[in-house]
Amino acid sequence: MAIAALALAQMADAMSEMMKEKNQHWASLNELSFITGMRVLFWIFRLFGRWPFRVVLYPVLLWYVMTKPRPRAASKDYLRRISGYVAVPTGIPGVILHFAAFAENILDKMLLWGGLYKTEDVQFHGVAKMEQLIRERRGAVLVCSHLGNLELCRVLSLKRPGLRLTILVHTKHAKAFNQLLAALNPASQLNLMQVSEITPATAMILAEKVEQGEFIVIAGDRVPLAQSPRVALVNFFGAQAAFPVGPYVLASILHCPIYMLFSHQAGKHAEIHFELLHAAPRLPREGREQVLADLAGSYANRLEYHCQRVPLQWFNFYDFWHLPELDTTDAVR
Repeated sequence: MAIAALALAQMADAMSEMMKEKNQHWASLNELSFITGMRVLFWIFRLFGRWPFRVVLYPVLLWYVMTKPRPRAASKDYLRRISGYVAVPTGIPGVILHFAAFAENILDKMLLWGGLYKTEDVQFHGVAKMEQLIRERRGAVLVCSHLGNLELCRVLSLKRPGLRLTILVHTKHAKAFNQLLAALNPASQLNLMQVSEITPATAMILAEKVEQGEFIVIAGDRVPLAQSPRVALVNFFGAQAAFPVGPYVLASILHCPIYMLFSHQAGKHAEIHFELLHAAPRLPREGREQVLADLAGSYANRLEYHCQRVPLQWFNFYDFWHLPELDTTDAVR
């Protein structure tokens, strides 16, 4: 157990790379670099179960929270904001529980791709709409988030004939963790498409996929990597925050419906929610920015709702409400 604790201490030290600079872009944060510690955690779980896993985890989390101010501040800020809407632990106890939920989420991803996660009790909401699209071979854009566990949707999609996903990702900051998932199951790397920004060439590739009935999955709660990212500043837990408009521009270009996808743990079972955002988004020449802001605002409202249901499962550990390069009062850039 001492060896495990040492490895986990190394994990926590590596996690400090998550916030080298206060206002660093999320994509430069090596948020999943604690690969050695996660291997140890994974085998502790396999040999002894989840409670021994937690016994080893919590002392390291306490040390990490007390010695790493930047990720602690990001978590603390988020918990402070959401505490005005739902009862949630705040301060240091809340931060510890927040990071513990993150560690358990990572473990669940490893269990999913390792074939050790029970998926029989997953509860689906709004799935009838998706089933109809699959039968009609109609594609769509699915806007996901960093709430809960998207890997559950990916694993389940492999078991559903006719359901094809293309996940737009930027995973260069998590190479080690993706290599670990690949070692557990090579299928974890399927249907991933590395995209830093949507270019005309990318749009053409995605248009062909949608025409063939595929679903394009893209995150709606992280600012794109472009030098002048296009975002909408919308209300999120009582203050303006930058949300990307790329998913909505993409759905307009592809002439397809756009749905929201939320996957999280609710008590002893997991839930997957599909919610229609817009059946056929169109961006007029006049008022284009307002339409984009409205769509981003609708998404942010639903993300708020689901965050309030599982407040410790939103895993954006950076200063979400303030990015210097986006300091502007304009609705869209």
